Amino acid sequence: MPVIECDPETARERVAAAGVTIADGNTDHERWRADYGGATAVAYDDKVVVQGGDTARLEALLRDDDGGGRVHVYFDGACRGNPGPSSVGYVLVDDGGIVTDGGETIGRATNNQAEYAALIKALEIATEYGFDELHIRGDSELIVKQVRGEWNTNDPELREQRVRVRELLTQFDNWQLEHVPREINDRADQLANDALDDV
Repeated sequence: MPVIECDPETARERVAAAGVTIADGNTDHERWRADYGGATAVAYDDKVVVQGGDTARLEALLRDDDGGGRVHVYFDGACRGNPGPSSVGYVLVDDGGIVTDGGETIGRATNNQAEYAALIKALEIATEYGFDELHIRGDSELIVKQVRGEWNTNDPELREQRVRVRELLTQFDNWQLEHVPREINDRADQLANDALDDV
């Protein structure tokens, strides 16, 4: 449960500017509440507590700077059976450490579909945080080479996911995508597998 030390009125303005509905607090100690992207922000006198299963998007709205900068993005998909129950994991790291990370189930998918879904989720979150330069790392050679245009994408569903990835990448000033060994991507892999274990 992330706790963001901030001025709750400034945070309220930031959340409202994103089109999120603000509600009154449920107790005398709560100044306001807002639900967004599967999470709830609860504002107190000098902080905002974010709770729920997917807090990254709401945390991005509450971030106290104007975004920008470079971030390292790690992504991984997991699948039990192929196809089978699937999940995604992602980690965003900047010079200060882990910005955000998470994992969630995505229903039934193939392993390659889960890998693409993980990359899409990570890019959507990097967009919401306002980063302008990405160094993306994943352990799926297929996804990396298809997105970079080195390999063809013959499967129609993967082709559609590849198009979505390329659309998201246009929102960044600079990006690079690198294939890395699984051990370098272990945190994203762990988060994806933990999400499946929790089902």
